[in-house]
Order: sequence, then C-alpha cells, then structure tokens
Amino acid sequence: MTDIYGRYGSDMSFWDNKNVFLTGCTGFLGSYMAKELVNQGANVTGLVRDNVPKSNLYEGEEYKRINIVSGVIEDEPLLERILGGYEIDTVFHIAAQAIVGIANRNPLATFETNIRGTYNLLEAARRSPLVERIVVASSDKAYGDQTQLPYHEDMPLKGSHPYDVSKSCTDLIAQAYHKTYGLPVCITRCGNLYGGGDLNFNRIIPQTIKSVLRGDRPVIRSDGKFIRDYFYVEDAVKAYLLLAEKMIDLNLEGQAFNFSNEIQLTVLELVNKILKLMNTDLIPVILNQGSNEIVHQYLSANKAREILGWKPSFTIDEGLRRTIDWYRKFFGKDA
Repeated sequence: MTDIYGRYGSDMSFWDNKNVFLTGCTGFLGSYMAKELVNQGANVTGLVRDNVPKSNLYEGEEYKRINIVSGVIEDEPLLERILGGYEIDTVFHIAAQAIVGIANRNPLATFETNIRGTYNLLEAARRSPLVERIVVASSDKAYGDQTQLPYHEDMPLKGSHPYDVSKSCTDLIAQAYHKTYGLPVCITRCGNLYGGGDLNFNRIIPQTIKSVLRGDRPVIRSDGKFIRDYFYVEDAVKAYLLLAEKMIDLNLEGQAFNFSNEIQLTVLELVNKILKLMNTDLIPVILNQGSNEIVHQYLSANKAREILGWKPSFTIDEGLRRTIDWYRKFFGKDA
C-alpha cells in the first residue's frame, strides 16, 4: 500500500501535518485510506463503531499512529467534539452500511447510519470553523436504474431500493449543505470496490476467493447476468486523496465525481475470471435468487480524467491478482 503514490506520481507533501478525520477507518476502504494518510504524514483521527480485530487497518504499524475514537456516526455531539478537539481541517466520510442484502432486510438501521450519519457529520462540520474540505462517499447505486448508460454526474439520482435510496439521500444532503451553507464538500461515486481486506464475505469477490481456497464451489446468488462496474480499492484511495487535494484550488466544492475503470462485467464473467486466475476447475453454483437490485450499472469517469487528471493504475486482472494474494495470506494458503 505504501507504494501507490510512487506509482501515481502525486505530491505527498500535501498531507504532511494535516489533521484528518476519517469515518469508517476499520472498514474496507477506510483501512486503506487511514494507512495511506498516516504514511503521507497526516495526523489521522478515526471513528470506530465496533472492534474489528481482523481489520486490514491492523496489518502493519500505521494504526499505532492513529487517534481512535469509539462511537457511532449517529452521535452528533461526539462528532462536534472530535472536529473541535482534534482541530480537524479535512474530513473523509466513508462509514456506511454498505451491503445491499442487509439493507433489504434491515432498512431502518441502514437509513440511520447512511442518512442520519451523513447529516450529523455535515452539521458538525458546519459548526466547526477549521474544516476546510470534506469528501463524502456516495455510490454508483445513487443513480438507481437509468435508461441510458454509462452513468454521468449530471444524471438525476433516483435510487429505488433501500441501499440505493440511502446513497441518493447521502449525495443530495451533501449537495444541500454546500448549496445552502457553502460547506466545502465534494462527493465521490465509485463502482463496486474490491481488493484485499474486504471482510464482508457475502460480497462476490471475497466470497468466491474464500470458497476456492476451501475447495468449495463458489455460489452466485443471482442469475449471474447482473452487470457491474468493479473498481480496485487502491485506485479508489488515490481518487479520494486526489479529489481532496484539488477541490479548493480548482473550485470544485459542491461537485460529484465518478471514479471507475470503465469496464463492464457480468457476475458470472467476474467469477470465471477469478477461477481462471486461481487455476481451478471448480464450477460456480448459480442460485438465481437475486432481487431488489439494479440489473445493469456502468460509470463514466470522463469528468475525473479531464478535470483531475485522474486515471486508474490497475487493470481488473492486476487488481484481482493482488486481491487473491491478500486472501491467500489471510487464510494461510500461500501458494
């Protein structure tokens, strides 16, 4: 992880001694973000809801240099205390209930975390005069079902299922806080993140790799024909940091940016790609049980390329190889 900015050629000095607040720092993307910010010299304060001892955050020594605050994103007075007490100048809001199936089963908990959590944080930031930049994680799911693809940033947000709606709301609330109060916020909309360190094993990539390492046939919940936009986590880290670095100089506050490597894969194509990379002849089990999900999603990252000069550094095969290697080590299956 420490070499990604060497690959991208970014100016690491930007983050030196910045006071950064990161929600969701033991989560999948958050763990990578926290470690990269520490390695670039930032003073990182992370909000942690649950103790997750196997989190990727604790792989390496960076976590020893992070201020950890235990609490929940729904606690607005706690957020105000953090932003004031640690003199925060930069906020990355990444914490969310991010599993579509859980959102379908438990919509209220998802709405509490994703919607209330967002407006609590933005309200706390509005009351904190030292905050200079905020990046809020939305999602490609915020666009909902669209008749034309790929998604671009000017499209209306019209999620219709619980998780999608929560992200549409997150996105619109962030825009409202900029439009109404001038809050310096930008929004990211990424495809389906993947990479080592994702401990949500009901997601298709870690689930498939785990199954193969155990010698079991991987299971596809849907009919395998859903098309998704898969985005490697280390590319996402670069995208988030680059946006935060440039948002003030380029006057980007209030804007949203799609980040994607702009490839389309069906779930079955993705699983077969993993099986090939893992050199196995296992055949997936297709349950054909998926429901309340968007069938076809695909992002355009043209705006990020043109305005930010951003581009992904990893192909899908490179990202999957790195991901497979991480899980081999995690499960003690080095080969």
